[in-house]
Amino acid sequence: MKLSSEDLPRHLASGLKQLYVIYGDALLLSIEAADAIRAAARAAGYGEREVLTSEPGFKWAELSNSAQSMSLFSSRKLVELRIPSGKPGVEGAQALQDYCGQLNADTVTVITLPRLDKAAQDSKWFTALAAQGMVIATDEVALDALPVWIAARLKRQEQSADPDTLLFLAERVEGNLLAAYQEIQKLALLFPAGHLSFEQVKDAVMDVARYDIFKLSEAMLTGDAVRFARILDGLRAEGEATVLILWALAEDIRALGKVLRAMQRGGNIASALRDARVWGVRQKSVERAVRRFNPSMAERALRQAANVDKVIKGLRQGEVWDELLQLGIRCARAKAA
Repeated sequence: MKLSSEDLPRHLASGLKQLYVIYGDALLLSIEAADAIRAAARAAGYGEREVLTSEPGFKWAELSNSAQSMSLFSSRKLVELRIPSGKPGVEGAQALQDYCGQLNADTVTVITLPRLDKAAQDSKWFTALAAQGMVIATDEVALDALPVWIAARLKRQEQSADPDTLLFLAERVEGNLLAAYQEIQKLALLFPAGHLSFEQVKDAVMDVARYDIFKLSEAMLTGDAVRFARILDGLRAEGEATVLILWALAEDIRALGKVLRAMQRGGNIASALRDARVWGVRQKSVERAVRRFNPSMAERALRQAANVDKVIKGLRQGEVWDELLQLGIRCARAKAA
């Protein structure tokens, strides 16, 4: 059964299940979900805790042994299994399936994973976990949904802000939930409960944006030229390598071109995205770009990217940051007839 991280506290208040699976790339949400389950387990009398990590050399028999063995001082146990790679391998996949068939009534198990692609989510081992446990997806909050997320967090500390202030705060942290959490906590320390003015938030919040080349590409694909320019400027200030920036932009333009050509040949968008190996958050961005582009436009963008590559390598004159800006803005503002 699937459960959102926001609904987890309400679920835990009604009682613990034997198995929880936490997966996603939002570190803050993953940490909070695991902490909430640990707290509920302690309150329910699960006095022993054991942490296992699937890494090279890990023996999967340890998982079953850990769940079945209790210390002399506790009759209930919390077992945490961390799979940092998200890939248990053949032996691990079978061990997880077997584990689901023999859950111990006196053991609560928490399995944490990173973001999983569609193939992993459709695998037998993950399907078995989802069938027997509560699955909590902790995906990053999209930038357009971040103001609402911030408002909910402010409400927890009995504070509020108007939509413009929430948007300002969201843009300052640039989708970084850990940074947003820190700023929200700071506001609780600086100001009493109640409504926060724009000036209060502006004066208190530092520029904690963690600029990311993949968020830059996302802005380009979704048609947000202003955001693209802001992130590119931040990457330049942080000294990011231009070759890496161009690689990220070109990869997404190339994938977009593959999807567009497949659809031109009569394919549907779902199969085209799968064949181009476009999944997750990136899939949503490419889907939006498909509505604005056609194959010839994607080809022209790739040729422009090739020219930027020549500038980077010194084979062509030009200012590389200006060239990157022109490439991104042109793609963000593209509109097929």
